[in-house]
Amino acid sequence: MSEIAEVDVGDVTAILDGGGILLDVREPEEWEAGHAPAARHVPLGQLPDRIGDLSGDRRIVVVCRSGGRSALATEWLTTAGLDAANLVGGMREWALRGMVVETDDGTPGRVA
Repeated sequence: MSEIAEVDVGDVTAILDGGGILLDVREPEEWEAGHAPAARHVPLGQLPDRIGDLSGDRRIVVVCRSGGRSALATEWLTTAGLDAANLVGGMREWALRGMVVETDDGTPGRVA
């Protein structure tokens, strides 16, 4: 894997406020247990076929549970010419930092 851009959890809000996208590449059951409120969900296995669904003019911060799958996804997106960065520590770090984790109906979720 080539070197990829990384983003700290503390910097995500500013990126999203600036029009960025938080892309969650975890499996459906992980997403259903809990996710970041602003995230879009595209499981890693579907990403190669759905890269065209993502905007090429917005920063994409990619997240998974701990940072491994999202690093691979970030590499794929970068290779496709998109501005992507991996969220360091993934959803585990997100939750540890006190960021909101919720389910689709807005109730509190958990990182699975």
